[in-house]
Amino acid sequence: MFKAKKPDQVVFNEETQKYDAALKPYATNVGAPAIKVSDNSTWKTRNINKANKQIQARYLELKAEYDKMMEELEYNTLVYNSRYTFEPLVGETYHLYRDKKEQAFLSIIAPQDCNFNHIGSFLLNSELIWKKVDPDTGLQATMASV
Repeated sequence: MFKAKKPDQVVFNEETQKYDAALKPYATNVGAPAIKVSDNSTWKTRNINKANKQIQARYLELKAEYDKMMEELEYNTLVYNSRYTFEPLVGETYHLYRDKKEQAFLSIIAPQDCNFNHIGSFLLNSELIWKKVDPDTGLQATMASV
């Protein structure tokens, strides 16, 4: 059987067979303002750039932290693989040297008190990790400052 179609300005739901203009989240009246799609491309571009800069800055921070950890790993490997005949104490600074055969050895003798080839000075921390320090001040050093 043929059903008469309602005019376009009448909001009638064919599925529920009800007039539901009041239930719509948008205006359905012919006199209502037109729905216009706003151009948000400048907002997207600006925020994409901001987000990318934040992500890149975070990446650089993580990369610097990773590089620092790899440097610590190299120092720890170097010190733990060196030759020493004593048990190092936590919190003490020790000095790493190379002998005539180019083998690394750990000593309690400060660089200014001997003529060995000084590699660096290291502090054994409470986590049993060797931290590179300045032999004169005892403060922690980084690869860039050494």
